[in-house]
Amino acid sequence: MIVGIGIDLVDIPRFEAHISRTPKLLERLFSPAERVLKPRSLAARYAAKEALIKALGGSDGVHWTEIEVTPEASGRPWFTLTGSTAEVVAARGISTLHLSMSHDVGFAVAYVVAESATEQETHS
Repeated sequence: MIVGIGIDLVDIPRFEAHISRTPKLLERLFSPAERVLKPRSLAARYAAKEALIKALGGSDGVHWTEIEVTPEASGRPWFTLTGSTAEVVAARGISTLHLSMSHDVGFAVAYVVAESATEQETHS
């Protein structure tokens, strides 16, 4: 059952300008493995993390560096979660996170679907 969805769009040149002005953002937003990537890939990962937070319904207990976007052997992006972020996702009954992301012509976009193996109570 789908328990949350999230989408985010990032303007890559604007994102690059923020990183250039405030290099410490790299340490606050990305894991060490992610920090070596090109700006367009970082922008897509930033969008993925924002989309995940939206799919979760908020950022309580979620830490940016505990969310890493890692590719499978096929190249498909996947979330690797650690620490309290992994605990928050598990506590919310989320069994699977689906991620799609892309970048082109100055924009990066990511879409996340959070799925539970069991039916959850919904909010009206």
